[in-house]
Amino acid sequence: MTETRKLIRGVHVISMDPSVGDLERADILITGARIEAIAPNLGEIDAEIIDGRGKVALPGLVDTHRHTWQAPVRGLAADWTIGQYMTGLHLGLSGLFAPEDTYAGNFLGAIEALNSGITTLLDWSHNVNTPAHSDGAVSGLIDSGIRAVFAHGGGADMYQVPSDRYHDEDVRRVQSEYFSSDDQLVTLAMALRGPQFSNLDITESDLALARELGLRSTVHVGDGEWGKTRPVAGMHDRGLLGPDITYVHCNTIGDDEIDLIALSGGSVSMAPDIEMGMGHGWPATRRLMRAGIAPSLSIDTCTSNAGHMFGVMRTTLATQRGFDNAAPDASLSNVELTSRDVLGFATMEGARALALDHKIGSLTPGKQADIILIDVDNVEMSPLNNPIGQIVYGAHPGLVDTVIVAGRLVKSQGKLLGEGPRTAIELGLQTRDALFARVARNATLPGAAPGGNWQPDALGAPIEEGVPVDIH
Repeated sequence: MTETRKLIRGVHVISMDPSVGDLERADILITGARIEAIAPNLGEIDAEIIDGRGKVALPGLVDTHRHTWQAPVRGLAADWTIGQYMTGLHLGLSGLFAPEDTYAGNFLGAIEALNSGITTLLDWSHNVNTPAHSDGAVSGLIDSGIRAVFAHGGGADMYQVPSDRYHDEDVRRVQSEYFSSDDQLVTLAMALRGPQFSNLDITESDLALARELGLRSTVHVGDGEWGKTRPVAGMHDRGLLGPDITYVHCNTIGDDEIDLIALSGGSVSMAPDIEMGMGHGWPATRRLMRAGIAPSLSIDTCTSNAGHMFGVMRTTLATQRGFDNAAPDASLSNVELTSRDVLGFATMEGARALALDHKIGSLTPGKQADIILIDVDNVEMSPLNNPIGQIVYGAHPGLVDTVIVAGRLVKSQGKLLGEGPRTAIELGLQTRDALFARVARNATLPGAAPGGNWQPDALGAPIEEGVPVDIH
């Protein structure tokens, strides 16, 4: 069967590939799922034409750490600390999610991501309470049409901090039933609690399971006070570090621990909006880069953050610029962190953190056609004097005109295609209402309700590894 062809005509290309470069006006030929060619003028080709005039083509954005299941309770934690998040979500609502709610959350969250130009996300799925919850989470991602890494995590009962439970062996079944090939649109990894939220014996066992199954791991380190317990150093002492681990946050780990990550070949995922808003600590951008680590970026949780990467890029850039400008030896001659650097965090570095850089992350002939078009023919973006700078500082989901995933058109002329968006909205509302109906019947969370007034009690932080925390 002949593969379908699409030709994006006359578009401004920001490829994020030095060998391709940036092209002010070019054509992009897509054959099947792959980019076949990029050139200033590819001539007459028998293909579906996509008008790229007045638009900028970018690689699809990559979110390397997202608790996608939480989409139906978006916004609830906008004014919460991380301790309140732990009690309100992990010791509260998460245990009330039914498998169909987990499906709804992943479906809604993935559709939201696609609408904003995120074509790939790592679903840090730490609410798979039963095998049926895992099935719902995976199915929600698959049905959405997004490229995703399903990072199998624990259930609600594994976040009674510190947890003494080992990772759920059901991950073996999940791998067998859903992930027969690494060439699928949705692939598998493991989301581990690590020594901050369990202990080193459990971390060692969990990593051994991931490596036995040939899976990458992603683990939280450096979240506020929990991060000061030297989690990376402890893992290093056990010989556990490696290039198959992505470390999420890294705010409060030591500089020497960052060096250990760099030496091991590990990658990092930052979520600066959440990190500053919930008290994890200052983003580690400059400390990471000085160790030779270019970080990737993530949304983390839509319970207190918007679901698009444009805001995360802006926060990353503005925060680090603030630190740089406030430094006693600050130089006013030029900036250290550029808009292109940060766009790279959201594209190529995200692809590298997921070990997908051979497939995505740049507009490169031969790679998968994960492409977004940003509308710049409007009063917000025109005239286009600095394309990358203006996109990083000024773009938003409403300017995402076109989204293509593996050659398949999922958003066109500013509208998501198909019935998915309406279904996602309806499922999200049903899940939200069902959750709070359960809360009302069980009286498990006093005061819990939508509306912005619910303030859960906060979970304290452990002083040292192994010391239980109190809920007060």
